[in-house]
Amino acid sequence: MARRSTKGTGTVFFHKGRKRWVAQITVGHDPATGKPRKLTRSFPTKKEAEAWRAEMALKHFRGLLAPPESITLRDWAERWLQGKAREVRPRTVALYRQELAYALPSLKDPSAKDPLGLLRLGAVQPAHIRAVVDALLERGLSPRTVRKVREKLHALFEEALSLELVPRNPVAPVKVRVPRGEAREKAGRTLEREEAARLLEALDAHPDPRTALALRLCLACGLRKGEVLALRWGDVDLEAGLLHVRRTWVSDGKRAVLSQPKTASGRRAVPIPHATLARLREYRAWWEAHLGGPLSPEDWVFPGNAGDRPLDLNALNHTLRRITTRLGLPPVRVHDLRHTYGSFLLANGAPLELVAERMGHANPNITLGIYRHLLKEERQGWVLDPEDMVGPRGEA
Repeated sequence: MARRSTKGTGTVFFHKGRKRWVAQITVGHDPATGKPRKLTRSFPTKKEAEAWRAEMALKHFRGLLAPPESITLRDWAERWLQGKAREVRPRTVALYRQELAYALPSLKDPSAKDPLGLLRLGAVQPAHIRAVVDALLERGLSPRTVRKVREKLHALFEEALSLELVPRNPVAPVKVRVPRGEAREKAGRTLEREEAARLLEALDAHPDPRTALALRLCLACGLRKGEVLALRWGDVDLEAGLLHVRRTWVSDGKRAVLSQPKTASGRRAVPIPHATLARLREYRAWWEAHLGGPLSPEDWVFPGNAGDRPLDLNALNHTLRRITTRLGLPPVRVHDLRHTYGSFLLANGAPLELVAERMGHANPNITLGIYRHLLKEERQGWVLDPEDMVGPRGEA
């Protein structure tokens, strides 16, 4: 391969196997081995490679390239999370930390053993990432969860790469390997009609009308748990039979807070079915009798015991778990009620676009991805014999 070297400023050469120009510059030495530490990047043209080499050489001369040996992966993950805190909601940052903590336990517990997190950022190899990914799968984590962990590791190394802290992303070549034949994780479980009927009957008999009606709204209107709990009476139009979703009740990792829907489509009006509308009217009358006066539009539909905040986010989980256990039903998550709503709409012939609108999805492609299996079953039922097409029509 052709090579051009200039002492102290790096090297540019053509890699025949990859058919790309490679630029390389030495930025110090590994304190453990004494070997040179190099930054390497490949380009389609020699001109681009030369430009990058010259830029890196100038940065190195000015001391602008941070020594990778001084940063551990755990420290870099903390910096990355701090940066994300300026871009996304606190709840999302908490979720990122939780996902990364599967691979870097010290992010959750500083005293935990964290062999990967203690590695210098530039010393992390694809083999290290492969070992962690395989270990998480062996622990029983779902492929979806492990993919989320890999996704966050990849993202933080991409940022390190863009800042010239590492020569390449060690996560890029590592994929989550799922055993052949293993079923893909479902977006949610759809309740059978008999299960839904038994659940609705149990909700009507439940002693706490707040959690009972909130769970009914998840099933009857397809609302998310946080959307239901964030409802104020000003969002409920009992005359028109509409629920207006304008906010959501979420956890920021420490406590529940009000937040806006993630997308514009999350703000929506959802029609209330007749039986549920009747129960909402009874529920409002019960509250006004209990309080001894009319409710304000600012009052919470499902207030906590103190009345100044909505119910706790876990209240619906606990109620649903107790009811389904008593009924002898398979495990049901609150989110499964919303999933059942979407499934029932599609099974009854609702257009995909309408279901996406009701569910608050950003576009119908999201709905299609979640309910593709159901739509496939529905399409298989649309068959017509030629005899039915050409035979005499029956009387209407």
